[in-house]
Parts: sequence; C-alpha cells; structure tokens
Amino acid sequence: MSRGRFVTFEGGEGTGKSTQVRLLASYLTQCGEDIIQTREPGGSPSAEDIRPLLVTGAADRWSPMAETLLFYAARVEHWREVIDPALARGAHVISDRFADSTMAYQAYAGGLDVKTIEGLHALALPGVEPDLTFVLDLPVDEGLKRAASRRDNETRFERKGREFHERLRRGFLEIAKHASKRCVVIDANQPIERVHAAVLDVLKTRPDFA
Repeated sequence: MSRGRFVTFEGGEGTGKSTQVRLLASYLTQCGEDIIQTREPGGSPSAEDIRPLLVTGAADRWSPMAETLLFYAARVEHWREVIDPALARGAHVISDRFADSTMAYQAYAGGLDVKTIEGLHALALPGVEPDLTFVLDLPVDEGLKRAASRRDNETRFERKGREFHERLRRGFLEIAKHASKRCVVIDANQPIERVHAAVLDVLKTRPDFA
C-alpha cells in the first residue's frame, strides 16, 4: 500500500481555509479516496487541549516564542496521533494549517528569527512537510471583515492589529515563493466556488492526489 498524500491550506484570518478544506475533502471522498480532514492548532485529543490556550484570551497573552513552543507541542502530537498513522495506511490528509502558519505568524508577523523556527521544526519533526500547500491570499481588510462575522470566541489573533496582519500576508507570500514546488497561491478574493475550482485545477496537474 502506497503512502497517502498530505495537503495543507494556509493563509491569514478570514481567507476561507476551513471552507476549502471541507470542499476538497468532500470532492476527494466522492472520488473514492480515503480522506482525513483535520486542523491546527488541534486535530488530535491532546492537541485540542492546547488549542484554547492559543486562540482565546488577550492578544498579548503569549510572546511569539511561547506561542511557537505551544504550537509545536500541539503539532508533534497531531502528527504522531493522527497525520502520520493516516498517511501510513494510505489515506490522504487535508489540514487547515500546519507548520507554515507558525513561520508566518510567529516569525514574519511576530518577529522571531526564521532560523529559530526552522531549527525547532528540524528538531521536533525532522523531514516532515506537506506534499502540497494551497496558500489562500486575500487583502487584509477583507479577511478581517470576514473573520469578524464568525460567531465564536477564537479571536485572539484577529485582535493583533492591522499591521500584524499585513506582515502576516506578506509572510505567507514569501513562504510560497521560497517553497514554490510545494506551494500554490490561490486568489481567495473571489466566490467560494471559483476558489474551489482553482484548487481542483491544480489537482488535475497532480494525478497522485486523485
């Protein structure tokens, strides 16, 4: 049995990642694929215990370094408990966020050195990266407007200020540029159905995913 593929969706607040994860998971399931749909922070029982620490509370609740360590504590367990076993049995895993989010939020937007996070990733999850990453790109004001319409209390990062989110957007685009073989930037400032169609167009060029 061949190993499954690991697909991630990345982007700032309100870019529609969760919606596109669901749509892609539904499409591939209808194609007969074994699909695991997951998210970060969280995705496994122990990682979900950590999630509220990161996404609720005051915007300055944690320093960028503390955030990074919490994210990696959750990510290591997410990988161990859910992602790696699923891939090993041949399932495709589709995740709303993974390690690129830590690089974008805590380094490019939060100010940590990129090499620090690269070193931590190499220590915690050596050699682990997605097979394919969709970076959903959206102007900051539109993204924050969409995010504000959600009815939950997971608003900690949304409240970090507009300049933080501008740096975040630039960070995701920089990540995509440096990992162009893995990352595909999708214009998220269009109807949901057109974003989904753009995602499927990419998959058509990668027959190992469907």
